[in-house]
Amino acid sequence: MATYPTSEQLLVIVDPIARRTDGEAVRIAKDVLSAGAATKLCLPDDPEEFARALARRGSRRPVVIGDDRALVRAVSVLHRQRELAGSVLSVVPVGPAVTVARSLGVPTGAVAAARAVLDGAVRRLDVLVDDSDGVVLGTVGIPPLRERMPEAEADPEGARPWLRTCQSLVRTLVPLRPVRTLPAAGPSRLRVEVDGVTVVDLDQPVEAVSLTPGTSGTAFVEVRPSSVGAEASPLLSEGRTVSVSGADFHYHADDRVSGPVRRRTWTVLEGALGLTLPTGAGAR
Repeated sequence: MATYPTSEQLLVIVDPIARRTDGEAVRIAKDVLSAGAATKLCLPDDPEEFARALARRGSRRPVVIGDDRALVRAVSVLHRQRELAGSVLSVVPVGPAVTVARSLGVPTGAVAAARAVLDGAVRRLDVLVDDSDGVVLGTVGIPPLRERMPEAEADPEGARPWLRTCQSLVRTLVPLRPVRTLPAAGPSRLRVEVDGVTVVDLDQPVEAVSLTPGTSGTAFVEVRPSSVGAEASPLLSEGRTVSVSGADFHYHADDRVSGPVRRRTWTVLEGALGLTLPTGAGAR
């Protein structure tokens, strides 16, 4: 009978995009994890299988091998199941986008990240939840100035099964399409409220708004007013609830562009995410 340094059992969920984009990193991560703990491997082909695997994890700690989208999907599933606060999640970042994982303090090398899964400590992190029950781990940006994800990597969570099958086949046969970008946006007229207090109103055009979960139950909010000539100083605020309203706007969060919406409210869930990080590592 095999013996392991830890008696904890792991459910290792390998995202299909990670398997397709960097099979070698996936293999290395699996080898390190299986050498250090009893593991059960799951290879979901679509978001429904991904969610079922998490729901059936039992006492096993889930470990996601995948990029930011896989990490956010796992957190979102646990949140919808109302099990996020009582769970501990681990991630080995593999795939085309790992910026969010890195910002949370997760190593981006396969060996270092897998070792952190086995030897690291659990840190409770704040997350943002919007009024449509969407979860955000990183920074929300309005308007979205960064690039969209490649079209072929769009998350088909709402797609019908036959469509997802066709999309998976196409992704294996056809190279990824070029990344699309949103056109540059000019000043917007938005009302930004933090804990019910108006930071900027519709009569003051703004260049950008950003909000980032902190570490003590509040979000950091920065509003950059539009200016002519000398650059206007940013308006800084901090609070638990942030509402943005005005003309139709898009926003960028965790490598996804959403919208258009006319109003969105984000609320901080303090310490909602238990994430395994290297001992002594910082986050954010």
